[in-house]
Order: sequence, then C-alpha cells, then structure tokens
Amino acid sequence: MEKELLVYVDGSYYPKSQAKISVFDHGLLYGDGIFEGIRAYNGSVFRLKEHIDRLYRSAHMIMLEIPVAKEQMIQAVLETLRKNSLKDSYIRLIVTRGVGDLGLNPKKCAKPTIIIITDTITLHKVEAKEKGVTAMLSWVKRDPVDATSHEIKSLNYLNSILAKIEANIAGVDEAICLDKNGFICEGVAENIFMVKNGKLFTPPSYTGALQGITAEEVMRLARRLGYDVEERNITPYELFNAEEAFFTGTAAEIIPVREINKRTIDSGNPGPITKKLIAEFSKAVLDPKEGIAIYK
Repeated sequence: MEKELLVYVDGSYYPKSQAKISVFDHGLLYGDGIFEGIRAYNGSVFRLKEHIDRLYRSAHMIMLEIPVAKEQMIQAVLETLRKNSLKDSYIRLIVTRGVGDLGLNPKKCAKPTIIIITDTITLHKVEAKEKGVTAMLSWVKRDPVDATSHEIKSLNYLNSILAKIEANIAGVDEAICLDKNGFICEGVAENIFMVKNGKLFTPPSYTGALQGITAEEVMRLARRLGYDVEERNITPYELFNAEEAFFTGTAAEIIPVREINKRTIDSGNPGPITKKLIAEFSKAVLDPKEGIAIYK
C-alpha cells in the first residue's frame, strides 16, 4: 500500500486524509488569507525565496502578520518535502487569518493558520505544450487595483472561478480576463504574453494582474536570448492578431495559445519564440543555482 503524503498544519504533520482546519477558520469562511504555488524540480525548489518574498508582500497588504520568519518558512517547506521523500513536486503554501467567530472581524482571529501541501498538479493534457490551448475572453473583469486586486495572491479566487466556469461551458481550455478598461489583464491563474514583430508584450501589474514569478523568469530568459520585452496595455484586437501568444504560471509553466474566441493565433501552431522559451525554461528549472536544494 502506497504511503500517504503528509501535510504540514501549524508545525505538525498529518496524513493527507486526516489534514484538517477548523470550520471557523476565516480562510474558509471569508477567503481571508494568502497562498503561493511553488514547484520543486529534481531536488531543488525553483525560486523559493522569490515565492516566500511575494507571500510576505501579500500578507503585508492585507495586514496579516505571519507568525514565523521567512527563513523558518523556507525550512518548513523543505522539511515537508523531505518528510514526503519528494524531489519533484507542486507545493501549495497557505496562510489564513486563522480561527475566529462567524463575524468577519479579523481582530477575532488570534493566530494565523499555516498549511504546506506537497503533491502534484496537472492543468492540461501533455500535448498542450506541443499543440497549444484554446481560450476565450471572459465577461468577468479583473478587480481594479483599489479593490481586491489580483496583485495580492489571496485565497479569494471567485473572480477566476467564474471565468473558468464560463470557459468550461464554452468548451475551451482557458479564460482570459480583461481589466475594467477593457484591456487584456491575465488568465484565470496565469500571466499572458503575446509576440508581435518578434517582440514580446505582457500586461503591466498596474492593471491588477499578479506579478508572476514564472512571468519574470520568462522575461529574463527572453532578454537573454536577445528579444525585446515590453510591459504595456494590450487590446483584444492586438491579441487576436498576435504572431504568438502563451500563458505562464508556476503550475502551467509555459503553455502556447492557439485560438482565442475562435480566432486562430497566426498559423494555430506554437511559434518559434514560444518554443525557444519553453526549451530555455525547461533548462532553467533544473539549474540548482535557480532554487534551494531540498536535500543537502
């Protein structure tokens, strides 16, 4: 019988089937909390420090005081991987406001809840990287930066779930959300890029899009390969007429987009720049200098 994975909850480890939180936890009751999705490749956690830094920035924005220091959090992630004997894993790190009462007042929550899950994740079929995915522009707008901005990686993903439901109903793989002014913002759980005249473009974070760690890595790799990269507003017209388009994210990695709202993106096949970036990203995640080793 295969051994059950262990889940970290507030400093203790529980078998996956027994890992629980209180029904009075404000993460459950109100989506009051933050998280990070992180990947481990071949015994090294890719960009772990950057993910932890972003977690603490999200916490600062919602005035959630994480009760452990960053280095302790890093060690907790590594120890959870070690306890599960994992070299390759998708890691979900969650910090909720903690247990309170049925009112929403965060002052009633005495101590945040910390959860670390180390498992696997599959968003698309294996052939998605070779053939690309289909997408649609959703009616669901991203919240603006003066609301529940997606710059905060919070537990409240209802905005994304509504858009994903629409994509499911339409029979396409992914949805793309616009900002309140009608510009392209991001996918439901990914950043988005387009290629035009051999140059890469991606929406800026001031639209309310998350500052993606994978997106930042892709921009770094693209510039190293000699491509220009610009963060600016993108209209639906520009995206429909792009030479290439692709999503980026920790779980998704790099996924080409072949069709949006039934408009084929160029030839409908992943373009040469997208293919180069996928190849370079595959090398980068295996570079031990780009992460923190699990086993030393």
